[in-house]
Amino acid sequence: MAVMKKYLLPILVLFLGYYYSTDEEFRPEMLQGKKVIVTGASKGIGREMAYHLSKMGAHVVLTARSEEGLQKVVSRCLELGAASAHSIAGTMEDMTFAEQFVVKAGKLMGGLDMLILNHITQTSMSLFHEDVHSLRRVMEVNFLSYVVLTTTALPMLKHSNGSIAVISSLAGKMSLPLIASYSASKFALDGFFSAIRKEYLLSNVNVSVTLCVLGLIDTETAMKESSGVINLQASPKEECALEIIKGTALRKDEVYYDSSSWTPILLGNPGRKIMEFLTLRSYNMDRFVST
Repeated sequence: MAVMKKYLLPILVLFLGYYYSTDEEFRPEMLQGKKVIVTGASKGIGREMAYHLSKMGAHVVLTARSEEGLQKVVSRCLELGAASAHSIAGTMEDMTFAEQFVVKAGKLMGGLDMLILNHITQTSMSLFHEDVHSLRRVMEVNFLSYVVLTTTALPMLKHSNGSIAVISSLAGKMSLPLIASYSASKFALDGFFSAIRKEYLLSNVNVSVTLCVLGLIDTETAMKESSGVINLQASPKEECALEIIKGTALRKDEVYYDSSSWTPILLGNPGRKIMEFLTLRSYNMDRFVST
C-alpha cells in the first residue's frame, strides 16, 4: 500500500500530462528573424526545411558537401523571403570543420536560436559483413559530428534559450535488417540527446532538444536506396520538413512523422518514460548544477 501511495499518483500525473496536454499552436511568425543552422541542406528534407524557414523570415546558414547545390538553395531562400541566407560547404567527416562551421555561422548571424542536425553519410541497404571501418565512418558522421556541433553551439543556444532538432529515424527506435550501421547511429542519437535533454531540464538549461523520428520519406536518396528492397508508402519531404520545424519551435521532446498514424502510439513507449521518471526519483538532485 505504501508503494502504491508513493508511486501511483506521480505515474497517473505523468500519463495525464503526456497524453492530454494541450500543445501551443504553431505560428509561422515564431521563426521570423530567428537565426537557424541547417545541416544536410543541399537536397532532400534539409533543403525543404531551408525553404520553409525562409518563407517564415528566418536567417539561415546552410551546410552540406556540395557547394554548387548549396548556392542554388541559398539563392532560392533569398527569393522566398529569408532575412539572410549563407552557406558553408564541407564534410562532417572532419570534426574540425564541424566546429569551425558553427563558429562562422554564429558570426554571420550574430548568434543562434535553432540548430537543425539533419546530415547523414551515404549508406546502402545490405547485410553487415564485418566492415568496421565503414561502421566507424557512419558513427562519426551520423552521431559524433552531431555531438560536436551541439557542444560548439551550446553557448549561443543558452544565451538565446534556443532549440536543437535532431533528425532521426524509425530505425533508431526499432531494429531492422540491412541497415545495421545506420540503425546503430540513430539509436545512439536517441540515447545521447534524450539524456542531455534531461540534464538540461534538471540543471535549468533552457535549451530544448527535439528528436525527430521519421519513417520513409520521398527524398531522391531514400527512394533510390529502398527501391526493390522494401515496399512502404513514402511520405512527402515538404510536409515532413514543416512538421520538424513546427515541433522544434514548440519545443517538443519528440516528433513522429510517418505514413502510419499508429507509429507514435506504438513507438512512443510510455513504459520507458515511466521507468525514466521513477529512476530519476532516485538521483541526488545536487548533482545537477548549471554551468
